[in-house]
Amino acid sequence: MTNIIVALPRLEDAKGIKNVLVRSGFQVTGCCSTGAQAISQADGLHDGILICSYRLADMMYSQLQECLPGGFEMLLMASQSVIQECYGNDIVCLTMPLKVNDLISTVNMMTDQILSRRRRQHLKARTRTAEEDALILSAKELLMARNHMDEEEAHRYLQKCSMDSGTNLVETAQMVLSVMKF
Repeated sequence: MTNIIVALPRLEDAKGIKNVLVRSGFQVTGCCSTGAQAISQADGLHDGILICSYRLADMMYSQLQECLPGGFEMLLMASQSVIQECYGNDIVCLTMPLKVNDLISTVNMMTDQILSRRRRQHLKARTRTAEEDALILSAKELLMARNHMDEEEAHRYLQKCSMDSGTNLVETAQMVLSVMKF
């Protein structure tokens, strides 16, 4: 699920956009009428989309963009003249008056990009520190000495215990060391 926040000067308009999105299958996290409220709602979230207008009661879209958490993307709804000054600012724009199909397809595209970014981050190999590698090696050596395993068997044993307990390999190695040292 992608977090979507709608921030428009009139709360009724924000709720109208929310209803359109909900009817199209999106889940809207919140509606608000000020930039401060939008930032407050976004702060507790990892990533998402903020749909807003050029000007809110307390700030302009550019100030709002600077305050958003890193994983958030902005969808600005404004007139063509305002949108021209936004080019190159990593802001997705829709011209007013708004067409429902344009809104839905744009939010769909932005959601796909966020999901793709999440997948890429998840697939990145996490590198271990030298200290963590040494801890895993110590646990394998202890298993090899006490249980007469070879290195591959000890490693597979740690991996299986890790998967069974829902912990990472380093935590499993720590548990094995703490249990078997006594």
